[in-house]
Amino acid sequence: MTELQKRELVILKSFIRICEHLRLKYYLVCGSALGAMKYHGFIPWDDDIDVAMSRKDYLLFCEKAQSMLPENIFLQTYKTDNEFPCIYAKLRDSSTTFIEDGVKSLNINHGIYIDIFPLDGYPNLIKEQKKLNRKKAILKLKLSCAFSMNSNQSLKAKIAILFLRLLGYHKRTFFTAEKLEKIISKWPIESSNVWCNHGNWQKMLEYAPKEYYGSGLLVKFEDVFVYVPERYDDYLTQKYGDWRADLPEEKKISHHNVVVCDLNKSYKEYFLHSKSK
Repeated sequence: MTELQKRELVILKSFIRICEHLRLKYYLVCGSALGAMKYHGFIPWDDDIDVAMSRKDYLLFCEKAQSMLPENIFLQTYKTDNEFPCIYAKLRDSSTTFIEDGVKSLNINHGIYIDIFPLDGYPNLIKEQKKLNRKKAILKLKLSCAFSMNSNQSLKAKIAILFLRLLGYHKRTFFTAEKLEKIISKWPIESSNVWCNHGNWQKMLEYAPKEYYGSGLLVKFEDVFVYVPERYDDYLTQKYGDWRADLPEEKKISHHNVVVCDLNKSYKEYFLHSKSK
């Protein structure tokens, strides 16, 4: 493990401890689930941890967790950090720095983190699915204008973001996230055949039959045991195709564009320094 991964694992253990205390079900998802099944821990070049839980458990976690966390760990949501432009949560180590390019100008907690995604249901009727996806796309675009633009975005996307910024949506993060969260959480997973991770970026690849998650399967991740989706092979195949195959060397890189990573200094010191210039 890298030093960054070791610190993230400490955060994960705090998360698991609280989930066990509150009797909340969670799953390691995305690249973390892939790492658990392929490497019994982190993907060697990965630099984050992703977990997911039902909306009901997610809300209870967000309500109770902060008082149960170590002093240096901050539960970040758009409600606890109003410029945070996401509809999921992060557990941040405030004594560290992990500033990503897309959010470097935002006045938010920039410590190293793990991601916590809420899982929501999905409407059965195609008409309602189209309506949900249309509203979600518009609100996600409005939310995205809080991020710095990057060279990978299309010209059309850049123009749309500039227009939304002119309308001031980059200053309305809290209200946009609140509206989006209300829309996507309308369908409870208990009555849905499909569970959706709306917070991640892979769109329909994040919509999985509830049977894929099931009760979860306990597996080893580094020196701790964690839950992954019960039908992990189906889940990982949907997201990554032949997930057991080795990647070419040029693809063995982190997907985060990090400006500053410092495990020994709080992000607050960097921001104070930049403001004093």
